[in-house]
Amino acid sequence: MENLKDSETIAQYKKDLLDQSFRDSVATISKEGNRNYIMPQKPKGKLYNLRTYFSYFYLILFFTLPFIKVEGEPLFLLNVLERKFILFGKIFWPQDFFIFAIGLLTFLVFVILFTVAFGRLFCGWACPQTIFMEMVFRKIEYWIEGNAQQQKRLKELPWNQEKILKRGGKIIIFFLLSFLIANFFLGYMIGIDEVGVLIKEGIPAHFGTFSSLVIFTFVFFFVYYWFREQVCIIVCPYGRLQGVLLDKNSILVAYDYVRGEPRGKASEAIENKGDCVNCHACTRVCPTGIDIRNGTQLECVNCTACIDACDEIMDHIGKPQGLIRYASENNVALHEKVKFTWRLKLYSVVLTLLACFLAVLLITRSDVSARILRTPGQMYQKREHNQISNLYNIKLVNKTRTLIHMDLKLENIDGKIEMINQVNVPKESYFQTSFFVVINESQLHERKTKIKIGIYEEGKKLETVNATFLGPSNEHKREEHEVKDNHIKEHQNK
Repeated sequence: MENLKDSETIAQYKKDLLDQSFRDSVATISKEGNRNYIMPQKPKGKLYNLRTYFSYFYLILFFTLPFIKVEGEPLFLLNVLERKFILFGKIFWPQDFFIFAIGLLTFLVFVILFTVAFGRLFCGWACPQTIFMEMVFRKIEYWIEGNAQQQKRLKELPWNQEKILKRGGKIIIFFLLSFLIANFFLGYMIGIDEVGVLIKEGIPAHFGTFSSLVIFTFVFFFVYYWFREQVCIIVCPYGRLQGVLLDKNSILVAYDYVRGEPRGKASEAIENKGDCVNCHACTRVCPTGIDIRNGTQLECVNCTACIDACDEIMDHIGKPQGLIRYASENNVALHEKVKFTWRLKLYSVVLTLLACFLAVLLITRSDVSARILRTPGQMYQKREHNQISNLYNIKLVNKTRTLIHMDLKLENIDGKIEMINQVNVPKESYFQTSFFVVINESQLHERKTKIKIGIYEEGKKLETVNATFLGPSNEHKREEHEVKDNHIKEHQNK
């Protein structure tokens, strides 16, 4: 117990040595309030290579998914304007909004659980902003303008031929690449075939869609050419979640201040000197301009560039790797292993329940949705042979990719249904028509009678819909019987 307290005291003492002045400013804004461009050194190392391979997979997936189709429809489609969504080949309509709500809730719980356990691991490895910025646009920038030192030198140069060619070339390539990404982004919203039609038929025929494409292009160009890492620092709310969700057991990119402090060059004579030689290699490669040695910061996207840079320095000076590594606060301070805490257990249970509920909703989701209502303003109609009829409107949604012919049947009462039109519902569309429900008056014991109407396709029941059948009240029936009896008596008296 005493050793544990001693460890905590030492860890706290070394943590207090860390410079906290960084919290008074943001790396992307200069002291004068101007935009401060971050020009990180090109990273290299094992983790950077792994991220590169993962980005290849991600980019191939991004640029091929719009072309993958299931029964003639895209595998993924998020058409907000037509309110049509396709996920893994399954079509969803506005009537399935509650499924989206449960899915969104499940995703939020997953984000919370993932953040509590692994911090911003998603940001560094799978976020589209990071992948496109660091693995596509940044690499093109290194190819055109050179490394960080060369980029800084180019920035200081007057507008000569070299600067015009390099900056102009970068702008053209960035804009064309943004245009390409915008086309695919639009493809996820309206379908890649529709994008092809836009290109084939020209701007005048699809001016609205073309305008959207231009807007997307300029947004992407603005983000990747000028705004860059500020998306992660200013716009993205995920970084703010860290301050709420992270605890001392969360795994993130961390500097081992217990081992590294106090800092000093290898040649300096410092008492109890740590392993950090204050080379600033970790800060030079950081794409958001922070010093990871200051501790957890919302600007850190867990890209692991600082880990690779630090490991390389440790190899050069003969020290073990891992001065900067994936670790938790307790792992750094107390050398504890990662724990499966009660928070993780609770979030895991909630996430499992939500995932199971979502799976049940997806499995039991019907391909046809129907809504039946009595025609507004219409009373019941009397027919021959003591029959009563009601007029109904039916609205059907066909979520499948084939034409469906449907039949309607009364389920809980004897009677018949008279259709005004045949119920042929086009694929992926709506259909509306009217029909009569005819029931013998002897079966109606109340003014409002609950009826069930089954919807069938080729003898297979698709859905059962409840409706209300309106008939004469018992009082009204008595009055009619009295009038009828009076007529009979009058006739007999005559």
